[in-house]
Formats: sequence, C-alpha cells, structure tokens
Amino acid sequence: MNQNSGLMKTAIVVVISALIGGGAAYAGFSRLGNSANDVTTATQTPTKAGATKISNIKVNSSSQTTTAFQKVNTSVVSVVNLQKQQQSTGDLSSLFGSGSTDSNSSSSKSSSSDLEESSEGSGLIYEKKDGKAYIVTNNHVVAGSDKIEVILSDGTKLEASLVGTDAVSDLAVLKINGTKVKKTATFGDSDSIKAGESVLAIGSPLGSEYATSVTQGIISAKKRTIDVTDETTGQTTGQATVIQTDTAINPGNSGGPLVNMAGQVIGINSMKLASNGETSVEGMGFAIPSNEVVKIINQLVANGKVVRPALGISVIDLTNISSTQQSSVLKLPSSVNSGVVVASVTSNSVAKKAGISKYDVIVGLGGKTVSSVADLHTILYSYAMNSTTEIQYYHNGSLKKANVKLT
Repeated sequence: MNQNSGLMKTAIVVVISALIGGGAAYAGFSRLGNSANDVTTATQTPTKAGATKISNIKVNSSSQTTTAFQKVNTSVVSVVNLQKQQQSTGDLSSLFGSGSTDSNSSSSKSSSSDLEESSEGSGLIYEKKDGKAYIVTNNHVVAGSDKIEVILSDGTKLEASLVGTDAVSDLAVLKINGTKVKKTATFGDSDSIKAGESVLAIGSPLGSEYATSVTQGIISAKKRTIDVTDETTGQTTGQATVIQTDTAINPGNSGGPLVNMAGQVIGINSMKLASNGETSVEGMGFAIPSNEVVKIINQLVANGKVVRPALGISVIDLTNISSTQQSSVLKLPSSVNSGVVVASVTSNSVAKKAGISKYDVIVGLGGKTVSSVADLHTILYSYAMNSTTEIQYYHNGSLKKANVKLT
C-alpha cells in the first residue's frame, strides 16, 4: 500500500512537470489579443553580458481616448494675438545726440515698432461655409489685438479676421480662408454630461510650440457658478455657470475644446483657478458649456455682437456703502442689508420710465432676490429681449414695485 502510494505521487509529479514543461515550450512565442490591445511578444534572453537588445513587442492600442482625440485634433488651432509695441522715448539716437528733425527720418519712423506677439491661446474650427472657416476662441485671447494669426494643426499660418466678440461670456468668433481646412469639430449636448465621466482638453499650453497637446481627466461638476470680475475695476459684475474639470488646463489652453469620449465638444476651456492668493490649487479648470457657446457664437456670426436686455442704470453693491450713509442718505430700514444701489439713471431708459431714480436700492427682479451686482446681471441676462418683469426696490425707505419692459 505504501509502495503504490509512492508510485502514485511519482506519477503525479511527472504529469505536472510535463505540463509545466509543455507550457515553457510555448513561452518563447505567444500572442495576446483583445478588442482594445493587440500585443505580440517574443522572449529574448541575452546570451552574454552586454548583448541586451530592444524588445520586439508590438502594441496596437485602440481606445475611446485615442478615437475621441483623433476626431477633434485637426480642428484645434493656435491663436496668436499681435499688437503694436511702443518704443521708449530714450532711444539710441537721443543717446548719441542726433540732431535730425526730419519727420521722415528713420528714427521718427521707428516711434512704434512692427507688430509683436502679445499672447497666444487656442481655438476650435467648428464650421466651414462659402470658402471660409469659423473659429471659436476666448474673448480675452484676442482682446486688444491689432492683428490675429491662426496656426493650423499642420503648421499652416493664416491671418484671421474678427467676426465678433462678447466680453460677458468671454467668447469670440474668428474667420479664416477655409481652403486648407479639411475637418471641423461638432458640438455635443452639455446638459447631458455627468460628473465623473472622462473628458479631454486639447490646445496649445504655453503657446504654439506645444500645439495640439492633449490632457485627460474627468468632469468634477456639471454646473458650477463662479463670479465674473471686471478686469478694470475689479468689481464682480456677474456670475457664470461653467463646467468644472480636473483635466490639466494651462495658460494657452484658453479657447480650446473640452471633449467627451464620443469626440464631441462639450465646452470651451476659459480659465484655470491656479491660486486664490494664499493657497495653490490644482485640478480645478473651467469650461463654458457647449450649449451656451453655440447660442453665443450664432449671435456673433449673425450680428457681430450679443444683444442683452438693459435697465439703463449704473449700480454698486450695497455692501460698499457705509451703515451711516445707508441710514442717512438711502434711508434704508435696518433690516435691509443687501441689494444694489442705483448710482445713475439714463434718461429715457426703462428704469427711468418705471420711476427708479438715483439712490434707490434694488432688492428683487422677477421674484428673485437681488443681493449684489452679480445677481442683478445674472437674472437680467436670463430674460429675452422685450420681456416684461417686476422690479422691487426701496425709495426713501419704502419698498416699491414696478413693471419694466426689458429693451
């Protein structure tokens, strides 16, 4: 019995060894394949030291990411903002005491230099019609330009003309000769996106030297409300609803697309929250939703501008007024601590016709609370032209209501 048991163990060991040996016999060459990756491998064992070779592993990788990128990449361009650069008054001619007073002299002609690159950003070719190609980018990318150049994905450089700009939405439309444009991008429905889904950002971070760079991340929030600040005054003038993403967006990416895994553009990258002055922030980028983009660019192409309702007043936040003046000048009840103060009223404006005057304090529009200038602009811009709505305001300490037709 013990002898038979010993023979059985020996037989099992022999079988296992044969199986392992058989497997090893085929390990020298194998092929592993699936729908995403097709890999061919060959084992290479150096016969002696110093004889290491490059592996001949071949990977044929096809994924949603690469497919989405290939649908959009040739539609992404670099946008170059060129501006005149003024020379300083202390030029070399004055240094060496040139006595020339000829207005046509070379020193006089060089009082302003040729156009120089002021900044670079990104753009997206979204339409081709009648021999022209249309590009959407950010307003701040082309602001102050004396000339705009566009660099296609193949390196072709073309001069662009400005179709229209909109500072409120930070969008602009450019037009170029469409002869060399082979493909345009398509917009997806930004209302259908979900937090957590994968997205790509394509553009020219740090300039055209890194054109058509792609980064990947996810949608962090479908709708995030952020303040819009006037660059001149620093005052918050409104609020924008944007897509938040952790996809890397660097300087130069502005104006480039945010793309879903179907290769559709769901947003135009506009800004990156890099620092709040105290704490560095990573992974917080923002894009203008495609549904908003399409609405704005269609108006820019049709009219060269975006027409929004206006009340015909200038306002400041109530919080900027001292408590003493709120009581003595505005005559507000102590219970009112937020709203916007009317600083001036344009003659013949809808506000003037509604009875609103200087030092009135607006606290509501269309049944929604107005706590700041940002609130007022956001609510106001949500209305269509020629709509009629109710405005609530304090006049000499008394709450009043009036209907206004927004023109």
